[in-house]
Amino acid sequence: MAYFNTTIKDLISERIGRNTFLPAIQREYVWNPAQVEKLFDSIMCGYPISSFLFWKIREEKKKDWTSYEFIKDFDQETPHNKEANLDGVNQDIYLVLDGQQRITSINIALRGTYRFFYRKWRTTKLYLNLLWDKGDDNPEEMTYQFLFKEDEQPLSRTDYPQLWYRVGDILNYDDAEDAKDSIENKLDGFDEESKKKARKMISKLFSVVNVSQNINYYEEKSDDYDKVLEIFIRTNTGGQKLEYSDILLSTATAKWRTLNAREEINKFTDEINKIGTGYNFGKDFVMKGAMYLTENLPIQYKLSSFTKKNLECIEDHWDDTKEAIANSVQLISRYGFTDKNLVARLVLLPVAQYLRGKHNGYLTSSNQRDVADQNNIQKWIIMMLLKGVLGSATDNKLNIMRPVVSAITDYFPYVELSKELKIEMTFNDMEIENLLNYNYGTRYSYLILSLLYPGRDWKDKKYNEDHIYPQNEFKTKNLRAKGYDDATIEKYQACYNSILNLELLDDSENKSKNAKPFDFWLKDRDENFKERHHIPEMNDYSLNHFLEFIQKRKDLLIKQIKEFNLQ
Repeated sequence: MAYFNTTIKDLISERIGRNTFLPAIQREYVWNPAQVEKLFDSIMCGYPISSFLFWKIREEKKKDWTSYEFIKDFDQETPHNKEANLDGVNQDIYLVLDGQQRITSINIALRGTYRFFYRKWRTTKLYLNLLWDKGDDNPEEMTYQFLFKEDEQPLSRTDYPQLWYRVGDILNYDDAEDAKDSIENKLDGFDEESKKKARKMISKLFSVVNVSQNINYYEEKSDDYDKVLEIFIRTNTGGQKLEYSDILLSTATAKWRTLNAREEINKFTDEINKIGTGYNFGKDFVMKGAMYLTENLPIQYKLSSFTKKNLECIEDHWDDTKEAIANSVQLISRYGFTDKNLVARLVLLPVAQYLRGKHNGYLTSSNQRDVADQNNIQKWIIMMLLKGVLGSATDNKLNIMRPVVSAITDYFPYVELSKELKIEMTFNDMEIENLLNYNYGTRYSYLILSLLYPGRDWKDKKYNEDHIYPQNEFKTKNLRAKGYDDATIEKYQACYNSILNLELLDDSENKSKNAKPFDFWLKDRDENFKERHHIPEMNDYSLNHFLEFIQKRKDLLIKQIKEFNLQ
């Protein structure tokens, strides 16, 4: 490999977007603003920022590879790179194999914007405080104050001098003196020491961006894609961790015959994340699903599995894979599973595998058998999640489940799956005790409460976790105002927020209840309300009898959970 060096300005102004692009095997940009700020602090300090690796492709072969543009204006909501149009590029091109996160960061900082969410969505640019004095108080702090800001206005509630300079403006000057002259009108009102510091800072910034040849890179000229892929994998073992799904996606992008794997997988991931109330599935889940749902393909992420034949097989089954995964997400969304309580996402893959063989109207079917089948899927998922079945050795368990689902197509084989996994689909006394100790609004609370309503119509209904005795009543000041002593307050507060004092109400019930005292609100409920929500029979439901209520309801909930079963 040949070794070269250049300036940051030449890299950004003369190469990026002109003859230097990203190969399809590269991952997307993932750095946060703080990482970019730290990178520029290192550059200003003269620290090495590691070398880069470019893959040189002859002009006549430039269209043999799909290339992507570097991001200039980054948006956390839409982070995808655009495919590069090489029609007007009449020269050899370079694809960055190592260093795309750093180069993209430099490109955003000097030529673009970074949009991110912090209390609100902010479109920011990188600024440098020309008057910053680090001091010696904290050696962990950065030497220079770089910050992504919406404008050059001083930060509020600070006690240090500020003069913010848009870092990208330094590209406009060919001479350090011109750069210093450009800030003179902003120095009015500052003392001579501050003016001297600001001019020195501008001169330093000009030097590291426009003069110093601190970009060091190697060139790989091979036309052998397998060799280039091997280099890419080896050079991406540090920094932002290279996941096996990244390698699979990168390899698929190169070896799929007709579809663009990167665009297909990114687009599909975005689509399923918009289902229902929204999810946060990543490409790792989609790629694992593609491997699981492609028959006779290894599930484990191993480089030896990523052969041309296997990847082409995934491509051949891609439409079926998308439909099956999307249907599984649609189904669980209709049953109230959210991004929060779907604690082990791979539990969806056996469901997707089963749905792949169902008729088109299955998800919306009112047929009694189909409805019962889907209810069993819901219950099975709840049990799997609460028992943490896919918490470890996931690939082994997926390998166990795949042939079971393949062998039985008439119904969802929850019994057979449980048997093969050696999982008891009931809860023992210790498990039940642990379930009842979970609190309101936790990842498992909705799942646990779902166990209490076996005959409920879940599909397309929204149910809310609700405190039976309103939580406002259990504030210390409110309990003391009612005359309770400290020992009683401690007992009340120990259990008011647990499953024992929770129920699932639909939207209308939840709004009507609001924070009304339970004994008052209960008077207007229908005759089946107590049975439906496992409310014990008591003579008095006032707050004075809360501990009696908790103990009696605990007995009812234990009985219900023990009776919970798939049928």
